[in-house]
Amino acid sequence: MNRSVRVRALLALAVIALSLYIAVTVPVRLGLDLRGGTQLVLQTRSTPTTDADGEATDRTLEVLRGRIDGLGVAEPTLVRSGENRIIVELPGVQDPKRAADVLGRTAQLTFHPVLGTADSSGDASRPLPKRPRERVLPDESGTPLRLGAEALTGEDVKEAAARFDQQGGAGWHVTVGFEGDGRTGWARLTGEAACHPEGDPARRVAIVLDDKVISSPQVDPSVACRTGIRDGATQITGSFGPEEARELSLLVNGGALPVPVETVEQRTVGPTLGAQAITASAWAATIGTALTSLFIIGVYRLMGVLAAVGLVCYGLVSYAALAALGATLTLPGLAGFVLAIGMAVDANVLVFERAREEYTARRRPSARSALTAGFRNAFSAIADSNITTLIAAALLFFLASGPVRGFGVTLGIGVLASMFSALVITRVLAEVAVSRPRVRRRPRLTGIATTGAVRDRLTRRNPRLMGRPRRWLGVSAAALVLAGSGIAVRGIDLGVEFTGGRLIEYATTSPVDPDRVRTALADAGFPRAVVQSSGEAGLTVRTDPLTNAEETEVTGTVSELAGRAHKVRDELIGPSLGEELRRGALVALAVALGAQFVYLAARFRWVFGTAAVVALAHDVVILVGVFAWLGRPVDGVFLAALLTVIGYSVNDSVVLFDRVRELARKSPGAPLPDITDQAIVQTLPRTVNTGIGAAFILTALAVLGGSSLTDFALALLIGLVVGTYSSVLTAAPVAIRLHHRASHREPSRRT
Repeated sequence: MNRSVRVRALLALAVIALSLYIAVTVPVRLGLDLRGGTQLVLQTRSTPTTDADGEATDRTLEVLRGRIDGLGVAEPTLVRSGENRIIVELPGVQDPKRAADVLGRTAQLTFHPVLGTADSSGDASRPLPKRPRERVLPDESGTPLRLGAEALTGEDVKEAAARFDQQGGAGWHVTVGFEGDGRTGWARLTGEAACHPEGDPARRVAIVLDDKVISSPQVDPSVACRTGIRDGATQITGSFGPEEARELSLLVNGGALPVPVETVEQRTVGPTLGAQAITASAWAATIGTALTSLFIIGVYRLMGVLAAVGLVCYGLVSYAALAALGATLTLPGLAGFVLAIGMAVDANVLVFERAREEYTARRRPSARSALTAGFRNAFSAIADSNITTLIAAALLFFLASGPVRGFGVTLGIGVLASMFSALVITRVLAEVAVSRPRVRRRPRLTGIATTGAVRDRLTRRNPRLMGRPRRWLGVSAAALVLAGSGIAVRGIDLGVEFTGGRLIEYATTSPVDPDRVRTALADAGFPRAVVQSSGEAGLTVRTDPLTNAEETEVTGTVSELAGRAHKVRDELIGPSLGEELRRGALVALAVALGAQFVYLAARFRWVFGTAAVVALAHDVVILVGVFAWLGRPVDGVFLAALLTVIGYSVNDSVVLFDRVRELARKSPGAPLPDITDQAIVQTLPRTVNTGIGAAFILTALAVLGGSSLTDFALALLIGLVVGTYSSVLTAAPVAIRLHHRASHREPSRRT
């Protein structure tokens, strides 16, 4: 074992040992869509006196943190997003109405002297003229009270607590204690009220929360006029239940929000649905990895076995990286983790195919020298293809939000981990294996001493695919027209994330006809509700934004037809946020195509960069068109799949153009169509083998991943097929045509 192999071996062992330690000791943080709970996105709004700037949002966040701590939620998360948004995650909370109500209330608590009723004769229809700064609000019984200017605010309160008085008969009430100037102000307010006789409305003190009188108790007869209550304590009484009393004390303790907040997004996922997603993804990863490993072993024999070991190491390293970085693993992120297993095979296949060429075509003296040359010659294509995928992952992280952003994090970590496992771990195992005397005597055991079935057939037939590039461009144009007609005829079914609205998923005790539910909802006043089956016994209802009362009516209608409907997922997206997300998706797509072009133009010629971007645009239109024909929603998860397809498709183009560049350097005067045909023959085995390996993973996700992952896996399967085709039969012909036109313009420029 030479020095370089020893260094790589020590590095591999160190990383594996560290990863194993982290995986055992540091748990990965699961997103709410995997462990269940509620996520709220709150947006602060400006008032005539206060701007909803970053400072006001930070103060609002601290008030909300105090309220959530009072709710007793385990491991809540509050983070500021942008200038005026706050993302709140509440694990285990399945009642978004209560959470949104507690968090969103401005909680402006004030204490007012009562001047009298609105009409001393008892006729509320003829109120007395109001004095300056006087307010009229109904008390708990509905009697309009004339209130003087506020004397105290919630800022004067030291603390509040919910209490239950069983002996005194007060039941649940809230005790309030004042501090500082609040004690003096409370004594003055109650002292003035005590100067009025018992039964007079002016002997009452009104406690107002958010412009609503929540209590207006009379000052006790024992309180002396002008003296008042000097210990700074009082009770807020009323017909409170235990939860109402606790929430009121929580709001008083938390204080008023500096600026009002609005719920622009709300997601609730039941813990059962999250557990099912984890189980389904685990089975998909296990079965998909097993099938991929068996396929790789069948094609590459001993090297395939070592690649399978590298896949296991990849899974360990990437999992440990997620845990060490404190990244949140969401449902799309879990799918990205599974997908990256298939992509991790690509680097190994690239190396093994180059090693086969070195051993058979260039007559390398041993499998070891062929393998070394394979790693060296494949590095350029591996680096370029993985960098393009990292570009897509970075765009998902910076331009997307929520679970899709988590997918970008997982995908990026997966790409880096796959490169390490292929270029370090698998390489060490392979170099040690081919150095064994028993393997040296039987080179065919390695799997790189033969050309392979795909290469044998291509070599015998020697296809001239680029002899008529216009023919393939015609086929691509026909595919574009067919897909585009789906967009024009059926339209794009934008998901709730991009349009705004509410998406509720129900688990029902027995299957129910979606048409019956759709008709019943239309009769109930929801004619635009979209109802679809979900799983064996479930329904999804997608509507315009609903109030909580309207959501209760929708749930009641579904329950009447389904026997019993249990809500397992609830997503509410405001229209303004939906428009913003839709605009961000288009920006992400445009930036993705532009970034790919800039990178490819820098690494290759502009001709190849343009051809690759044309092929990517071709893939995007076809994928969107197929989803339009199928009537599947285009949502945030679809965006994640689409950008992944862009990264995956450009990998094939990069590998092909990298080989074209290499062959062009060796034969400077050869025609580009001939060089391209030769490059296709040499790289197609890698494309086919990698595609089959990824297909096993995606098929497992589509079949076992459940309704949450079916569309994601379906989009990637379609993108896999279309991307493989376009990289060879769209990008290559476009590059040849552009090269032909450029070469004809050059003489005219010189003249």
